[in-house]
Amino acid sequence: MNKVDVACIIDDDPIFVFGAKKVMELADFAKSFMIYHNGLDAIQALEPILRSGDGAPDVILLDLNMPVMDGWQFLDKLILIPTAQQVTLYIVTSSIDPADVEKAKQYELVSDYIVKPITKEHLVEMVKG
Repeated sequence: MNKVDVACIIDDDPIFVFGAKKVMELADFAKSFMIYHNGLDAIQALEPILRSGDGAPDVILLDLNMPVMDGWQFLDKLILIPTAQQVTLYIVTSSIDPADVEKAKQYELVSDYIVKPITKEHLVEMVKG
């Protein structure tokens, strides 16, 4: 499996973050990780990185339901940031609401909608795509 340089996890659930990071480590998925517990912390940290084009994550795993700034609000801010580097974003959520799935399709940046938990098979598909 190909390895990405930087994987970013944006999720307020420490159990999911721990599990996702562990699955990524076992699958040798990424060289390093960025972890944020809400959309606001993530956008504040990622905006200057994306604008500079230096050290931006290759893959972002985004939860939808978070405090402070949810995944939808994060996406609305993210699409306004100009970046030269290609970032692949996956919504990884516990929501099985068809309205959320349809809404995700409206965002060109969203590569896929994955219902938790994340598996090694998901990771293999991410690096293939």
